[in-house]
Amino acid sequence: MAKGVPSFARCQGEWPVMNIYVGNLSLHITEEELRQEFTAFGVVGSVIVMNNQYIGSGQTRGYGFVEMASKSEGNAAIISLKGKRLQNQPIDVVEALSLSDKTGNNPGDNGRNRRSGSRVRQRRG
Repeated sequence: MAKGVPSFARCQGEWPVMNIYVGNLSLHITEEELRQEFTAFGVVGSVIVMNNQYIGSGQTRGYGFVEMASKSEGNAAIISLKGKRLQNQPIDVVEALSLSDKTGNNPGDNGRNRRSGSRVRQRRG
């Protein structure tokens, strides 16, 4: 990592970090290529292109995550890169949801994953 560029841990400890999901990636894209696209908008803390390294193939999964050092830089990257073509494929770029967000307020779930307050209907005899 270049001097002056904070590591993931440093970003997390000192700046508000924005985690960005990047989907529809080419199976041949590298973390460095993805990093280059985002550094135009600010400090990139980390880049991960998900792959199948744990099952042996190492083949990329077509999505990844980029962490930016601030929300304003992250939002600028999302707005500018959404739909951009990388290696001849338009990419999806959105703010990643936190894994610890258990409010059930995911706009895409239409209430299906909300457990609190749900009741089982009982048959009347």
